[in-house]
Amino acid sequence: MVESYHGNGQYTADKLWEAYQFGKESHEGQLRKSGDPYFDHCVEVAKILADLHMDITTIMASLLHDVVEDTGVSVEDVREKFDDDVATLVDGVTKLGDIKFKSRQEKQAGNFRKMLLSVAEDIRVIIIKFADRLHNMRTLEYLPPIKQRRIAIETRDVYAPLAHRLGIAKVKWEMEDLVLKTLDRDAYYKIQKGIAEKRKEREKYIERFAEPIREQLKQYSINTKIIGRPKHFYSIYGKMKRRNKPLDEIYDLLAIRIVVDRVEECYTVLGIIHQLFTPVQDRFKDFIATPKINGYQSIHTTVIGPDGKMVEIQIRTHEMNKTAEEGVAAHWRYKEGEDDSDEEVDKQVKWLRDLVDILQNDSDSPKEFMNTLKIDLFKDEIFIFTPKGDLIQLPKGSTPVDFAFEVHTEVGLHCIGAKLNGKIVPLNSEIKSGDTVEIITSDTQSPSYSWLKFVKTTKAISAIKRWIRRNQFEESVKLGKEILEKEIQRLDTEVTFKDVRDSHEKFGYDKEDKLFAAVGNGEATVKDLVQELTPEQEVKEAEETDGKEKFFSLARKKAKGVKVQGISNMMIKFSNCCSPIPGDPIIGFVTRGRGVSIHRSDCKNIPALLKDEDRKIEVDWDVAKDQDFMVRLKLLAEEQKGFLRNVTEALSEFETNIISVDLKVEGALITCIMVVEVEHLRQLNRVMNKLRSVENLISVERD
Repeated sequence: MVESYHGNGQYTADKLWEAYQFGKESHEGQLRKSGDPYFDHCVEVAKILADLHMDITTIMASLLHDVVEDTGVSVEDVREKFDDDVATLVDGVTKLGDIKFKSRQEKQAGNFRKMLLSVAEDIRVIIIKFADRLHNMRTLEYLPPIKQRRIAIETRDVYAPLAHRLGIAKVKWEMEDLVLKTLDRDAYYKIQKGIAEKRKEREKYIERFAEPIREQLKQYSINTKIIGRPKHFYSIYGKMKRRNKPLDEIYDLLAIRIVVDRVEECYTVLGIIHQLFTPVQDRFKDFIATPKINGYQSIHTTVIGPDGKMVEIQIRTHEMNKTAEEGVAAHWRYKEGEDDSDEEVDKQVKWLRDLVDILQNDSDSPKEFMNTLKIDLFKDEIFIFTPKGDLIQLPKGSTPVDFAFEVHTEVGLHCIGAKLNGKIVPLNSEIKSGDTVEIITSDTQSPSYSWLKFVKTTKAISAIKRWIRRNQFEESVKLGKEILEKEIQRLDTEVTFKDVRDSHEKFGYDKEDKLFAAVGNGEATVKDLVQELTPEQEVKEAEETDGKEKFFSLARKKAKGVKVQGISNMMIKFSNCCSPIPGDPIIGFVTRGRGVSIHRSDCKNIPALLKDEDRKIEVDWDVAKDQDFMVRLKLLAEEQKGFLRNVTEALSEFETNIISVDLKVEGALITCIMVVEVEHLRQLNRVMNKLRSVENLISVERD
């Protein structure tokens, strides 16, 4: 290895030798579970990186990658002995050692978080980690079975997908095969044996298939390399599982790769193959024109070969072939004397930085952190167009909301509707490759908790969660402040609003807002706070107030109230988040000191409230039979003439009373607030479905 890097000069070779000696001496006397000297592992990691043609700094860091974690050497020692770059890389791959974690899951998340932060600074950190993990997987057999399984699952769930995302297929394939060997040893050896037995037959068939192609290519003077393409075991295993078929019936085993010098020759080769053999519809993909997000480029086609067997063919240039196998490592430009900028490396670094930013902001729990990380790694891609023709890549199964957040967070936060290929569609519609998506926004629109049920991208999920958390906190602060102001006036006490507010630290809250939020979400009651300030004071319960809007007061007069577990006259409070009215299916939640909070059963806050299942209580409206109910509806539509006429005509067949209509036109959007009277929820649903058929209507929902 030293000799291979000697070409970069005597100084480089000397530095490499110096790192080798330093690492060897530091690990002196340490052994691996296999009984081999520990430093052998560091050398093997360096060899893997040398095969990927990594630069001298990365190789040096790989020889030293465990000295901080496993010996008495510090990062500063490495910096002093070598340089900042080597020390930074060694620090990046060193696990967190001084922090005590509550659980293995927390430790795992903490180490990944640190590693990704380092990777965002220098992507070589992750490439060293890949080599480190690959050699550990190669020597996994010496560890206890439980530890083998844990490491294999972590490799399958995080390292292999991350290697795929960075395009380092060579590393990803070997990792996955070793994972299969660990998790399903019988399947691994069965596939290995099956492939070995059929090798000669397969090679003979591929030679027979390739012969006419070679003859044709000679006429075009195209210099090509045609090779049989072995599938890796994990891929074959996955197809056998998905298709529930034995090894013999996985036709993709017959695969060849044709490598040429120039891009235009790829298309010439494609034309020749399609002339010689019948192509299979729907199995053609041009990743040269539209590269994958990890930089992968190739033409894929499947044809019917001799004896009616299907053969999968990949056509690419030598450079594309190198990128396909080595990914971001193939684009390395941190080598001495070369240009520091590289579009592919920059793109991957940006993706990693965005991911780290999302993970830092949103993943409070270790479980949530790991789940968010996995979401961004496991995804097939689709290609979507903006109305201006720009291309945007999204994970398969994405919706217009994912698209909106990908365009810009503010577009996502105010997304109110979408057009798919010119037609208005629901926001949870699945978009397909090649679709053109146009997002309709409104300044008054905000995300819904229900969006989390269908969005696919990490960016959308984290932005929605962040907005919900911020919004819930702000609402709790506002509500808590109101409760404090009103209830303290009703208490027979000399304690003032200011007294309570200024005592927030005494109550254990470092900021006023956190005290208000605690009051707002029921975590603290005014009565308890006042009693803590004046222990001897007799405090009366505050009467429940009804500060609802005029509409809700009017609507609720139609009911005698709400029965809580069949009992009337209980202290209840209608929640502001969903504003239930008679006729709505409702759920009650016991609050601290404020009776029972009544929510609609489809309220966006129900998932959060159900976390405390014990507070849930059965409630029902106390209403007379055949009672009509009032409902406020919010309609959004593209600006048009005759909109109100179309709406009233749609409602006329249901003989629905319209109590009031408030219509506003803002830019190209119409917002219409309508109060109607319905007999029951089924009629309301029919009314809303009919309204959805009104031309250019974007949405109709309960307000």
